[in-house]
Amino acid sequence: MKTFSAKAQDIERKWHVIDAKDRVLGDVAVAAARLLRGKHRPQFTPHIDSGDFVVVINAADVRLGGRKEEAKQYVSHSGYVGGKKVETVAQVRARRPELIVERAVRGMIPHNRLGRQIFKKLKIYNGPEHPHEAQNPVPFEL
Repeated sequence: MKTFSAKAQDIERKWHVIDAKDRVLGDVAVAAARLLRGKHRPQFTPHIDSGDFVVVINAADVRLGGRKEEAKQYVSHSGYVGGKKVETVAQVRARRPELIVERAVRGMIPHNRLGRQIFKKLKIYNGPEHPHEAQNPVPFEL
């Protein structure tokens, strides 16, 4: 018996739509990361991008538990002295709501070249409309 290893050109990719309206951020991010990585497939291979495309709609209406809306902070640094930026979830939601889901999913995929390739298959939209109807996306239930 030999170990099966999927080839990148043999993988047939599907499109999934996740509706984030009134869903917990962690549940949405876990489902999206799992589909993007390809862990739902029986032919999953860790070093190959075997995942599907994921469209997240209603990202502006995603929920967070507890006091995370005010207490959770996103910290970034420009590299210069005094270049530290700190934003709460409420500030990020007012500025660019899809960034909340984007950052949550990015933390759940590999932090290397493969992860950057996988992340390009994630499409996030604030409202219920998306321009990917031609790909016949399948609704994904959480």
